[in-house]
Amino acid sequence: MTRVTSRNRALNTTVSAGRRSAGGLLRAVTEVFWRHLSHVRKKQELNKERELKALVTGAAGFIGSHLCERLLVDGWRVVGLDNFDHFYDPKIKRSNVAACVKNDRFDLIEADIRDIHSVDSVFSGGDLDIVVHLAAKAGVRPSIAEPLVYQDVNINGTVMLLEAAKDFGVKKFVFASSSSVYGNNEKAPFSETDNVDYPISPYAATKKAGELICHTYSHLYGIDMTCLRFFTVYGPRQRPDLAICKFAGLIEAGEPIPVYGDGSMMRDFTYIDDIIDGVVAAMDKCAGFEIYNLGESRPIRLDDLICEIEKALGKRAVIERLGMQPGDVDRTYADVGKAMEKLGYEPKTEIAVGLKRFVEWFRSV
Repeated sequence: MTRVTSRNRALNTTVSAGRRSAGGLLRAVTEVFWRHLSHVRKKQELNKERELKALVTGAAGFIGSHLCERLLVDGWRVVGLDNFDHFYDPKIKRSNVAACVKNDRFDLIEADIRDIHSVDSVFSGGDLDIVVHLAAKAGVRPSIAEPLVYQDVNINGTVMLLEAAKDFGVKKFVFASSSSVYGNNEKAPFSETDNVDYPISPYAATKKAGELICHTYSHLYGIDMTCLRFFTVYGPRQRPDLAICKFAGLIEAGEPIPVYGDGSMMRDFTYIDDIIDGVVAAMDKCAGFEIYNLGESRPIRLDDLICEIEKALGKRAVIERLGMQPGDVDRTYADVGKAMEKLGYEPKTEIAVGLKRFVEWFRSV
């Protein structure tokens, strides 16, 4: 039989007290946990009630339709604005955005960004969290023939949206610029700090002007503004006038493809999924005024690109050599170090992989 001593009694008392103390601590921790869990659930419910809402201009275009789909997957409410102009067949644009219009969190508005009444009606609800401005008259060569139209749409249209953002209290704005602002930059790769005062096409000049206007509104009205310089985007839904889509169609049809210059010009082709990752990251990190390059940072010679397209299609191209066109630059080459550091941007899609995906889409439509 165990002898009970004063020391045993003291020890038993201490242990019992410790057990009671531990039990109390456990109950306290449990109560804190459940209070925190309740707070999180309430916050989630509030987030569901107040979904983030974005306006995407150019929503039915190549990049715009991909962005709208991504934002819907990420839980955003999206207002898509597009004028369905006839730069290329509007039926293609309607097909681009067909999946989005079936989503009850997506509203498609057919209107022109230069129409003050349409723009004001979009902003007047007062619940937009951000504008992603992708709408533009696109294309270097067509801009030489129609400089006034490009100025009107790309500059005046951008000012119209910025005025609405100012007037209706939208504090975040992402502007789609272009690698064309670098002109024939002699330094490579192209960095955001390089001089861009010498564009060589009206299109490039309007994109440079757009960046300057965005900076002005950021400075004057405190709008967080991010300008994204896209480098030669390709992939499913690429515009039919752009090189990869045009070349694929002509090669499939057995017709010659027009190649301007000797084939040595270089382009930094960037796959659409990588671009969309960059845009979404820029939306999330939009603060102050920033400019970022979004490219692949692996330029390829035009003749080498044609070889890759031939491999993806399993067909040979018939090449028609033509002179260099006014407004065309010799090369594009993105330094994406800033975007990688500040946005977490990381282009992943090599040209052979991207072209394979493009061809799969191209042959399915």
